[in-house]
Amino acid sequence: MEFDVADLNLAEGGLQRVRWADRHMPVLASIRERFEQEQPLAGVTIAACLHITTETANLLRTLRAGGATVIACASNPLSTQDDVAAALVKHEGIAVYAVRGEDTKTYYEHIDAVLDQQPEITMDDGCDLVSRLHQDRKDQVMSVIAGTEETTTGVIRLRAMEASGTLGYPVVAVNDANTKHMFDNRYGTGQSTLDGVIRATNVLLAGKVVVVAGYGYCGKGVASRARGLGAQVVVTEIDPLAALEAAMDGFRVEPMAEAASEGDIFITVTGNRDVIREEHFKVMKDGAILANSGHFDIEIDLATLASLALSDAREVRPMVDEYVVSAAGGEPVRVMVIAEGRLVNLSAAEGHPASVMDMSFANQALSVEWLVRSRDELKPQVYTVPAEIDASVAKLKLESMGISIDTLTKEQEEYLSSWTVGTK
Repeated sequence: MEFDVADLNLAEGGLQRVRWADRHMPVLASIRERFEQEQPLAGVTIAACLHITTETANLLRTLRAGGATVIACASNPLSTQDDVAAALVKHEGIAVYAVRGEDTKTYYEHIDAVLDQQPEITMDDGCDLVSRLHQDRKDQVMSVIAGTEETTTGVIRLRAMEASGTLGYPVVAVNDANTKHMFDNRYGTGQSTLDGVIRATNVLLAGKVVVVAGYGYCGKGVASRARGLGAQVVVTEIDPLAALEAAMDGFRVEPMAEAASEGDIFITVTGNRDVIREEHFKVMKDGAILANSGHFDIEIDLATLASLALSDAREVRPMVDEYVVSAAGGEPVRVMVIAEGRLVNLSAAEGHPASVMDMSFANQALSVEWLVRSRDELKPQVYTVPAEIDASVAKLKLESMGISIDTLTKEQEEYLSSWTVGTK
């Protein structure tokens, strides 16, 4: 088995952490148990370009239990947990190509190494694997049955591919499942993002002005958790509906041009580029902290920040770089950037808690099963997760939490399907 990980000697520690995460992923564990018996993925090769974390390890174990051959690479240069990568190779027999801190060249070499295995299913987080396949390895596209996409940014890219007629096979937008984005994006991103900021800086959030750029589900989670820790939260938005919702939720809503001079901590979660840029850097407070929780490292315009800096950036804490720029008034101002502007929750912390990834990765596993079973009926387009899968994941999660809910009576079912009963 070929692989590329940092150090196989880290495998024992990684194995213990994978087992710890597994304790908090009962839904995925129940799917893995069924997969072992039914082997729904027998003979299928799956290429997974995901964050190599303890939670991902348990997803890959589940796919392998279903009979699949699984190979994996990182979906972000800074998100790999090296001990987990080693454990997957040594203890699970899964070929992994991922090293924390790998440069861009190595990152794409690892994607190519995974694609060299001629996968029939792609599993992506950010669409880099699918994009590489469609742009540089077009001859392979026809041999791929289908794929899945984990995150908002990747779904945006896939829909652009679909609209342009470029997408060569069906892909399920796992991110759009209710049991994914309502919980993973909101509760997972909210907690893990602030975990990353705090681990990197040890800053006290209480009393600070935290500017959250973007009020989708991820932004909602970050904003609510920051407020819960005592911060004054300002939301910036381009969508009037999202901005109105933020205002109704009790947050201050301002353009970034106004918030830039007020914020102590800035967190971007938009999925777009240059959300914080030159005119914002120049009016920031001395010591302002910048973090990004969007998938790509383009939400903060770091190239421009570096060009404005009076000297080279210097590391002032692990994962924190200081840029000194001339403010609008001419005085020098220090701007702190966490994790090179990459995903702060995975670069400076451990990512989402296992219990919320339990639902996201249950959707992944069941969607792959559905794709393999339905391969002859699907067209090259972006599909939503089937409603029955979404509902089954919610049901299994509730059962694992010991929560029971009501069921409709016969009379209630008849009422809901009737149109003749009205005011009496």
